[in-house]
Order: sequence, then structure tokens, then C-alpha cells
Amino acid sequence: MAHHTRGIATPYPRPIRWLHWLMALLVATAAGVALVRDDLGGRALRGVLLDIHRHLGLLVLALLALRIVLRLSLRHAPGVPMPAWLRVGAGFTHLLLYALLLAMPLLGWALASAADQPIHFFGVAVPPIVAPDDDLADRLQAWHVRVAWVLLAVAGLHAGAALWHHLVRRDGVLRRMWP
Repeated sequence: MAHHTRGIATPYPRPIRWLHWLMALLVATAAGVALVRDDLGGRALRGVLLDIHRHLGLLVLALLALRIVLRLSLRHAPGVPMPAWLRVGAGFTHLLLYALLLAMPLLGWALASAADQPIHFFGVAVPPIVAPDDDLADRLQAWHVRVAWVLLAVAGLHAGAALWHHLVRRDGVLRRMWP
């Protein structure tokens, strides 16, 4: 049984909630920048947008590491009671989201390395993680795009499930994560 305060399920610790929403905003912005960049013609503007996209991706990677450390170290109240199949589905979806949030920036970093393109993270040079290789860069580009669409689909499923919990089940799941 979940702990409740005034009829509302106990929220996650504040740092977890803020990281959740900040990362959602960063992922959405990185995706938007990538999509807008693909439709632009100016080389200089495309370069700036690529740098912004890379910064956002590396920031997501850094915040994911912080989020995992916080998630493992901060105690939080048990979840809202729900059937086992929902708990298992939610757990699987969360693990998949974490894996995709890890894979995306690593694929992008490897892509830039394979394309022999320097990466900077707020002014600090980031070392390459693979050797320059045009064929590998092409494959990584394709994987980066595919995984991006999977991440956006799983994030959409996650958001839809949160809304379903809030509007249909009315069980406090969304309120636990609301900032």
C-alpha cells in the first residue's frame, strides 16, 4: 500500500522530479533542433544547430548519470497500488527509457567520432570514442535516427500511460512525479 499524504500518493523526491521534467524538455528540444536542422539550407546555421543538438545530448547523458545515482541513493515511498501486469509494464518501460537515454547520446558521440568531427561540451573538448571511419559513421547515423524515433515513441507511450493513470485510473501516479 502506498503512503499517502492528504489523500495524495507521496511524491518522488524533488531532485528526481525536477530531473525527470528537465530531461524530458532537453530530449524534446534536441529532437526539435535535429528536425529543424534537417530542413535548413544555411551551412553556418546548420552547424550551430548541430552544436546545440550535441550539447543537449551530452547534457542528457550527464543528467542521466546523476539521475541514476539519485534514484539509487534517495529513498522514496512505495508506488501506487496497481495490478502486477501494470507494475511490470511500467518497470519495463522505465528500463527501456533509461537504456534509450543512454544509447542516444553514446550513438551520437560515436557518430561524431567516426565522422572525425570534434565535439565540445560547453567549451571542453570531448575525446573521440571510436576511430574515424566513414562507413561506420554512415551506419551510426542510421542507428542514431532509428533509436531517436524509438525513444520518442517510448516517451510518448510513457506520457500516454501517465495521462491514463491520471484521467482514467485517477490513482495519483502522475501527481507523484509532478514538480
